Amino acid sequence: MRFLFRPGWLAFIGVVCAFVVACYTLLAPWQFDREAEREAQNAAIAAADGTPAVPFAELVPPGEAVSPDDIWRRVDLTGTYEQDAEALVRLRVVDGAPAYEVLTPLRLTDGRLVVVNRGTVAGGEGGVVPGFAPAPTGTVSVEGRLRLNENDPQGRPPLLDGGTRQIYAADSRALAEATGTDPVEGVVSLDEDQAGVLNPIPIAPPGGGAPFSNFSYALQWLTFGVVALVALVIFIRLEMLQRRGGRDTRGSLREQLSGRDGYGSDGPGSEGPGSDGPAMATGEGVEGRADR
Repeated sequence: MRFLFRPGWLAFIGVVCAFVVACYTLLAPWQFDREAEREAQNAAIAAADGTPAVPFAELVPPGEAVSPDDIWRRVDLTGTYEQDAEALVRLRVVDGAPAYEVLTPLRLTDGRLVVVNRGTVAGGEGGVVPGFAPAPTGTVSVEGRLRLNENDPQGRPPLLDGGTRQIYAADSRALAEATGTDPVEGVVSLDEDQAGVLNPIPIAPPGGGAPFSNFSYALQWLTFGVVALVALVIFIRLEMLQRRGGRDTRGSLREQLSGRDGYGSDGPGSEGPGSDGPAMATGEGVEGRADR
């Protein structure tokens, strides 16, 4: 077993052990957490679907932000769209094609500014900003669902492209930076058939995917960890057999498997070319064949 302390074997064992530890402490738990998050989101959506819409101020009082406990809840808002503070969310995909999300703030009757996600529009050829219907003027009453701000992992600043403000996440803070306004933290996604809605945002948990898909991924990582350990034991066993068989006149296990030990097709007992096997064993020599 001293061969296990050689640098190559130590490195190999270290890699296998690190992979197993990652499977059981990082990768599988991460997928289990994703599955739990999906179930919680589905439960929140189902609860919101069974609850009638309430005034926005009831769930988001003045001075407060949208709470994680209230996401997906339906709310009623009354106010006027502020077209001048509109911005587009870049790099969206709808049905496999590039798209933009349109964020248009709504000035409520209590004076607060709420970022309303009016939905998506298909991107133009060559990344050209598409044309889309403007938000209606005057006072409107709309219904939508509360959503938390998204985060741009790269923290990219707003930009002006094609005469429109563009940001990289459906984020009221990013819109505030782009427009110099001070909206409520959070977003309201319009439901279908509401004033100013375009292509509504689908109501689905983040990440998408089929139910239990993350759970199955977690089980796969657990299985990979077991397979790695079994493979390590097999490799060690084969190495021990090879070293033990190296002192045998018949050669090592590796040589026997490869046919290099003389016990292959050309070895003793074979009927291949150069063999005196069965014909000589039955007593039929050269003379017997000559008589024929």
